[in-house]
Amino acid sequence: MSESLEFPKPRLVRANGIQLAVYEQGAGVPVVFSHGFPELAYSWRHQLPALAAAGFRAIAPDQRGYGASDRPEAVEAYDIAQLTGDLVSMLDSLGIDKAVFCGHDWGGMVIWTLGQLHPSRVLGLIGVNTPFMARSAVPPLQMLEQMMGPEHYIVHFQKRGDADARLMKDVTRVFDVLMRKGIKLSDIDMTQGIRNMATMVEDGRKLGRPMLTDSERDVFVRGFRRTGFTGGINWYRNLDRNWRLTADAPQVLDVPALMVMSEDDFALPPAMAEGMEARVPKVEKVLIRDCGHWTQQEKPAELNRILVDWLRRHFA
Repeated sequence: MSESLEFPKPRLVRANGIQLAVYEQGAGVPVVFSHGFPELAYSWRHQLPALAAAGFRAIAPDQRGYGASDRPEAVEAYDIAQLTGDLVSMLDSLGIDKAVFCGHDWGGMVIWTLGQLHPSRVLGLIGVNTPFMARSAVPPLQMLEQMMGPEHYIVHFQKRGDADARLMKDVTRVFDVLMRKGIKLSDIDMTQGIRNMATMVEDGRKLGRPMLTDSERDVFVRGFRRTGFTGGINWYRNLDRNWRLTADAPQVLDVPALMVMSEDDFALPPAMAEGMEARVPKVEKVLIRDCGHWTQQEKPAELNRILVDWLRRHFA
C-alpha cells in the first residue's frame, strides 16, 4: 500500500458557529478522525493516505481549540455538546449524512459520546486506545482526585493558567518529552507517570526513543507556539460538566464498532476496555503489541491494516 506523507492543505469549514480547518483525502464512505491532546489533525498523517488508497474518504479536522481552527475563550465552549456538535455540523457543511468516526485519546471520548448523542449520524465507531467506559457513580474529577491525588495531570489541569503557561515555556521540550516510542509499562513508575504534565516536561526525563522526525516535531511545535495549550486543556476542564450533560444519554451503543488497544499505553491500558462488550455489543477488539500511547504515529502501518480490514468488511 503506497502512502504519501505529504499532508493535504486544509480547507476552512463553518461548523457549529466556529471555523474548523479540515484536511481530506480520498473518496468513498467517509471516515472522520478525531485527535487527542496535545495533538493536531496532523497526527493522522499516516492514516489519511492509507484510507484514501483503500477507497475511503478520510477527513481529519484540527478540532476546536487546536491548530488552524477557532479557539473560543470561554471554558464552557469546550464541553462535550460543543465538541460532538462540531463534528456533526462539519458533516452538514461537507454534505455528508453519516460517517464512521475514529478517535484517539480525548478524540476517542468525543466519538463514543457522539454515538450517544447523535446516533443518526453514525455508521460505525472506532476507538484507538480509548474505550467506551461505563458512567461513573460520582463526578470524574472527584473520583480522580480521590484515587490519584491533586497532582494527577487531569486534576492539575483544573488550575486555570498554570499548566498552560508552564508548557509554553519550552514547546519543543513538550514534544521531545511526551511523544516517544518504545516505552514499556515496566519502565514507568506509575506514581510519577500520573503526575502533572507540566512537571513531567520541566523535569525533562525522556523514556524510550524519539518517535517524531525533526520535521514532524516542528509541525507540532509551530502549531502550539502559535495557539498555546489552553484550548486543548479546556477540554479537560469540562469533565464534570460533560458528566452532567450526558446523565440521560444511552449507555449502550448498538453500532458496528472497533476497539484498538495498545499493549504498553500507561494512560489508557488495554484493561480499561474489559467488559466493553456489554456496552458496545457489536465491538471487535484488536491488540497492538509493543505499542504505547501514540498508536497512529508509533505503529501506523499496523493500525492502518487493522482499520482498512475492518472498514472493508463492514462498509465496502
